[in-house]
Amino acid sequence: MSKEEKTEKRSKRAIRKEASEQKRIKQDAIMKESKLSASLFYAEEAEVDTRSPEKDVEIFKSTCADIRQAMLDIRSLKDKKAPHDEIDDKRVSVTLDFINLKKLNRLAHVRCKKVRENTNEAKQRIDQYHLQLQNLLYEIMHLEKEINKCLEFKSKDEEIELVSLEEFYKTAPADISHPETTKTDQHQQRLARLDWELEQRKQLAKKLKDSKQSKEGLAHEIKSKQEYLENLQPKLKTVLEATKPVQEYLDMPFDQIREEQETARHLPPPLYVLYMQTSAYRQACDKNLQVSIIGDLEAAKAIKSRSQVVEEDSDSDQEEQEHSKKSKRRRKTQDGRVEERKQQALRKHPLAVKLDINCKDGNSLHLTFHFMLTMGIITVDINLTLAENNASSVSGSVTVAYVFSSSDLLAPKSILTDLYPGDHGNTSPNPANQYELRKLGLKDFTSYISEVGRPYLWAQWLGGLQFLENNAVNTPEEDISFTHMQETIRRLKRRVRSRLCLMKQTAAFETGNVVVDPEYQGLFPSKIVSRLTSWKRATYEDFAALPYTEALVTDGVVEESDIFFTAIIDRGSAKMTAQVVMTHDYPKVAPLFTVSVLWQHERTAMNDEHIKEMEEEVNVHHEELMKSKSCDTILSNQMQRLLMCFDIYLETEASGSEEEGPREISKEKIYNRMLRGPSRSKPYRYCPDIGIFTHR
Repeated sequence: MSKEEKTEKRSKRAIRKEASEQKRIKQDAIMKESKLSASLFYAEEAEVDTRSPEKDVEIFKSTCADIRQAMLDIRSLKDKKAPHDEIDDKRVSVTLDFINLKKLNRLAHVRCKKVRENTNEAKQRIDQYHLQLQNLLYEIMHLEKEINKCLEFKSKDEEIELVSLEEFYKTAPADISHPETTKTDQHQQRLARLDWELEQRKQLAKKLKDSKQSKEGLAHEIKSKQEYLENLQPKLKTVLEATKPVQEYLDMPFDQIREEQETARHLPPPLYVLYMQTSAYRQACDKNLQVSIIGDLEAAKAIKSRSQVVEEDSDSDQEEQEHSKKSKRRRKTQDGRVEERKQQALRKHPLAVKLDINCKDGNSLHLTFHFMLTMGIITVDINLTLAENNASSVSGSVTVAYVFSSSDLLAPKSILTDLYPGDHGNTSPNPANQYELRKLGLKDFTSYISEVGRPYLWAQWLGGLQFLENNAVNTPEEDISFTHMQETIRRLKRRVRSRLCLMKQTAAFETGNVVVDPEYQGLFPSKIVSRLTSWKRATYEDFAALPYTEALVTDGVVEESDIFFTAIIDRGSAKMTAQVVMTHDYPKVAPLFTVSVLWQHERTAMNDEHIKEMEEEVNVHHEELMKSKSCDTILSNQMQRLLMCFDIYLETEASGSEEEGPREISKEKIYNRMLRGPSRSKPYRYCPDIGIFTHR
């Protein structure tokens, strides 16, 4: 072995020895420290306070480094196969280092626990301070409320309306007002004003007492006079009963008028206006007009009393009623609910006004006016009573029901249609009714006309009602009724007269007779060969299906609501079919004739200009057949002119043919020229002065 190797070996041994010595010193220190910790187990908590966490971190790092170095040394010793004593020493050193790490871990937990406890203590202090703050804020709020209550406090004397200062010093005596003191002291001024108010109220109380005594005396006197009048009433009734024969003899039914006027007070406002205005018109202008009140008076009184009583129910009562209503509704079927809503919507007032219009010829028109409580409109039921001579002349019997079955010209549903232009009575004049019916789940008003009657506009006017397009005015006005009363009565009488005259004419047509009034007989020749062989009612569908009437339907000249007839006229083998259209306002609007002729071939205004001229003669020149006093027979006059024109048409057509031998249509009329002008028009115009036919 060389000297250098020996020196290096000695240096390594010296280093190893020094390291082991340092380790031993360190282990001794650790052992002492662990023994001290064991002996002072609970002193670790105090140790946390004496050392900072940063110091523990440094010890932790150095201990971890020692453990790491010791592990490396143990490995190197094992690799060199060193003695077990050295390895055991290293293991003991590592064990002590682990014990030190556990101690550091415990100290860390203790330190965390103390930090958590300190944090909780700080939180508790904060909560305590917050609670104290809330208590202070609550006390502040309470004090503010008390302050506001004190500021807003009003004494009872502030509610008393005192006289003004000027009036107080002017009227109050000096022993109460004390102006030398109260003018400078508001409190004393207030007390003085209250004293004066008390004095005045005492005086008023005394005056009230005197007034009550005077009232009681007057009430006693009134009661005695009322008893006298009550005892007088039976005597007056006896006197009135004794005067009834005199009233009947003088035609002055005062009792009946008084009873009707008493009943009229229970009518709804529109019917009351209608009754009063009609009564006034009867008294002033038309003695043949009769007006009366019919219906259940007791039911009307009950309705009026219910409308005047205002019931105020509590919330609980209302809830019980709603609950009971709901339960009742559940028991009802769908049909039952619809029927109940229908009855509610179509409810009439128990009282009605009956108007009897008696014409001079003995015919009577009976109108019954009802008021719909929910809809707020007036409806009319119509009945017609014919005089015996009119009924027998129209139907051959005095039974009115037979008249209605033979034709609907006098039927209630059509006799008053278009009394005023456009007033068909098929819809409600109140625009709100359609929304009400739809809301209740009911049909249109047209479906219920047979039950409630027809709501004509003129009926609303007679009741003082006027419904605008967007605003329904339900308050009756007497001026409206007064304005339309005379004109409406006049139109009603004229409509009955014209319908009866029309009925007579159609009844004669059914037997093939065209009866011309003597006043108009001079307008026609004495001999007319063509004859009316058939007269029947027709429908709008039948009229519209004809090809030669299409233009009238398309242009709106003919409406579905018009009255249609079909007439057949014969002369020899020639046959004319005339479609007659009349409006409900006959004879103000003349009937319209459109014809077709079947002779050799079918001829209409579409393929024969002469047929068109014939229609023009009857339809356009009808003014010649009407006079102001007797215009109701325009239908018979037009029919007679149509027969006359048919004769001229056939005779001129037959004369113009080149057939030899006897003719089927012989010439019966006298005319200068058979045809004239480029249109080859026929001489349809009759001149009664010279008895010949000429061209227009």
